[in-house]
Amino acid sequence: MSNEDLLLLLFVVGISIWLMELRQLEHFVAVAEDESFTRAAQRLGYVQSALSVSIQSLERELAVRLFDRTTHRVQLTDAGHALLASARATLAAADGIREEAAAVNGVLRGRLRIGLMQAFTAVNVPRLLGRFQREHPQVELTIRPALGGAAALLSAVTTGELDLAFVAVAEPPKGLRTRPLISEPLQLTVREANVPRSRRAVSLEQLAEATFVDFPLGWGVRTIVDRAFARLGVQRRVGIEVADVPTFIALIREGLGVALLPQSLVDIGPRGLSTRPIVPALSWDLAVVTRDEGAISPAAAALVGLLGPE
Repeated sequence: MSNEDLLLLLFVVGISIWLMELRQLEHFVAVAEDESFTRAAQRLGYVQSALSVSIQSLERELAVRLFDRTTHRVQLTDAGHALLASARATLAAADGIREEAAAVNGVLRGRLRIGLMQAFTAVNVPRLLGRFQREHPQVELTIRPALGGAAALLSAVTTGELDLAFVAVAEPPKGLRTRPLISEPLQLTVREANVPRSRRAVSLEQLAEATFVDFPLGWGVRTIVDRAFARLGVQRRVGIEVADVPTFIALIREGLGVALLPQSLVDIGPRGLSTRPIVPALSWDLAVVTRDEGAISPAAAALVGLLGPE
């Protein structure tokens, strides 16, 4: 065997080992996120037994136990938690290499992971994604809803679980790039029959005794309102927390509480609500958020580019 042939063989073996290890990391991250070998195997299109063997092999190579396995749940060990961030970063770097290589030839490929909050009104996201998919058919799109609110989506972009998110931003997130889209004022929103027809502004202090319907902690509107009352030193009562916008609106319409909402969310439900301005004024700012420019993937940059100039 010539030296050239030996070098080629070593290169091929090295690439094969690298791909195998990446695959194991993909398996590990999938099980960690789904907290289930069954769900992770279904998502990856794998046989569950093969996925278990892959994880066991990774645990042997690292000489640590990554998961505590019970009958009903799979949980990360301390070692698993320590590995998770590095595994995500390694997979993101590998994806970046593939995408950059394809982009040299003018082709975008790979996977674009998108976070999307409920009732995002700044742009027509389905239409935007449809246009993107037609222009870049080799990019796989995955969309994650805001199950934990804006805070969870921003955290997922920071850790690399998501490439970008369409989200409400209470303040500029550290380490992330924010592209503002629209800003709406928050308004006092109540059942129409409960208040006189007046447009006079209501102060937050006047709402100290009101019962609020609000989103759970971590949601954009909730964060903005909580901080505003805290700044004034005013205690308020949140009687109902709900993570579904139509149900939220229906509860207010039935007189179960008041809320501070942007008009675009009020308009989602049928009529029957009255709104009034508030002082001090509060705004609901919608944006698309990515990692810093140096870390953004070509696919994410292309999607943001479809929004037009800033």
